[in-house]
Amino acid sequence: MRARSFLAVAGTVAALSIPAITPASAAGNVLTTGSAGGTAVAAGDVVTAPLASGTSATLYSSATGTSGVVCATSQFTAAVNTNPAAPGTATESVTAHTFGNCTSNVTGVLGVNSITVNNLPYQSTVASNGTVTVAAASGSTIQTTVVLRTLLGTVTCVYRVPGLTGTASNADNSITFSNQQFTKVSGSSLCFANGFFTAKYAPVTDNGAKVFVN
Repeated sequence: MRARSFLAVAGTVAALSIPAITPASAAGNVLTTGSAGGTAVAAGDVVTAPLASGTSATLYSSATGTSGVVCATSQFTAAVNTNPAAPGTATESVTAHTFGNCTSNVTGVLGVNSITVNNLPYQSTVASNGTVTVAAASGSTIQTTVVLRTLLGTVTCVYRVPGLTGTASNADNSITFSNQQFTKVSGSSLCFANGFFTAKYAPVTDNGAKVFVN
């Protein structure tokens, strides 16, 4: 049976909108630890975040559907490049975006061998209003490779998206990506034509300390 869309990446991304609580305005830098307006995150620091407890990363064939791929684990890692005074926009390099324990409910697909985020590092920005963007380096693209185990054997699906937009919230130190649409660029008919990526990452931490956006 021809499977419809779904994403990943991934990978990467590999993400990175929801009803969000606007980060509190406070004196100091855009990114702080301890509290809003707390200790500035230093350039060069590495921030990480797993999936929020009790959630999954999903790559569905439609924005409102439930057919596709579900991953029980995912994490991103990013290095802070600049962290100016608030209000402003901090910049980061996303160096890793992983997915694990993935399953699929698509007819004809027996399992998910791997999801890999390609073309890292990505460029990311975090604005004082909570908007998070992710883009590939100049001349590259955000890409995720999904390897499926199917009734017809192993199938490799490659998906791309121009950029990702997410929302940061100080309520739970999270970044949420909602229905970010990837498009298939190669793969068999068992590869979803489109993938809508949704994931919530929390808490975002810097060496174990929760990160706030100001």
